[in-house]
Amino acid sequence: MSADHAADHGQIIPPGGTIGILGGGQLGRMAAMAAARLGYRCHIYCPDEGAPASDVAAATTVAAYDDLHALERFARAVDVVTFEFENVPAEATEKLAALKPTRPAPRVLHLTQQRLREKNFLTAINVPTTRYLEVAHKEALPQAVQALGRPCVLKSASFGYDGKGQVRIDPETDLGSVWKAMGSELAILEAFVDFQREISVVIARGVDGAMELYVPVENQHRHHILDTTIAPARISAATAQKAEAIARHIAQEIKLVGLLGVEMFVTKAGDVLVNELAPRPHNSGHWTIDACLTSQFEQFIRAVCGLPLGSPERHSDAVMKNLLGDDVSHWKQILSEPGAKLHLYGKAEARSGRKMGHVTRLSPKTN
Repeated sequence: MSADHAADHGQIIPPGGTIGILGGGQLGRMAAMAAARLGYRCHIYCPDEGAPASDVAAATTVAAYDDLHALERFARAVDVVTFEFENVPAEATEKLAALKPTRPAPRVLHLTQQRLREKNFLTAINVPTTRYLEVAHKEALPQAVQALGRPCVLKSASFGYDGKGQVRIDPETDLGSVWKAMGSELAILEAFVDFQREISVVIARGVDGAMELYVPVENQHRHHILDTTIAPARISAATAQKAEAIARHIAQEIKLVGLLGVEMFVTKAGDVLVNELAPRPHNSGHWTIDACLTSQFEQFIRAVCGLPLGSPERHSDAVMKNLLGDDVSHWKQILSEPGAKLHLYGKAEARSGRKMGHVTRLSPKTN
């Protein structure tokens, strides 16, 4: 029996149970807050003292993700395991899955934490993506660039987020310095997409296979970090249906139990291409806290505990803006603004580009 199924038979974890969350960032913090409202306790596992999620959790284990003894103690203390951060060693989730239900399963984490595996999986299930090539070493880069054409984007195969490990290759780019700037031993080269919009769909799937998804939203980035999310996305009904169908297909094929953020490009020709997957709450879903009957964080908790999924229906349109670095210093101004909903993550130091909080501004629902 594989570790994915060793301890998980789809059982329900009723309110009063303890949810173990790998990762201590703001996603874990907001998930723990949603869990508390449903009567659960959360136990955070992360290597950092004073992590944002620890402030609102019942317990925290501070240990490395490869500390097998600490992982075993953690597993004994919880009823179900999930994660808010996918750059966790697959061995850690395999270890935990042998002891307690782990949702999503380690296989999902394994697929989505490495870009080549993810793209190959999507291609295998007939999901459209941008054209890509594996680049196994520096010497193979010129031939790959010639095959895909410029501009293109070189990305580290593993552990990339918020634009880290990515280098755009333009017609004038000298390939000599690109590999070092990318900073990995294995890479993926992607054709540049001349997109009209970047959108995303957040979808939940329960232990019983039931699925609920949030309306596609439009994402605007600044320096590769999400800056603003507009809900709903300014796309046609046909494009929205296409994006939703793709998200459902992926969630079904990957056998998701939990939450999945599906990032996509809408091309000028109207095609929808999947860019990346995130098997956890997603930054572009934060607007749901204030604008939907069930937030993405409550939906996440419902899914991983085996509860019925909630309605994702929105009662308002919304624009969510991340507060990066010193943006957080405007908290007083935001609080004095009618209709603005401020969420701060309790981080002590406002470094440049660091996500310190977000603000959601609601407006009447349009359609």
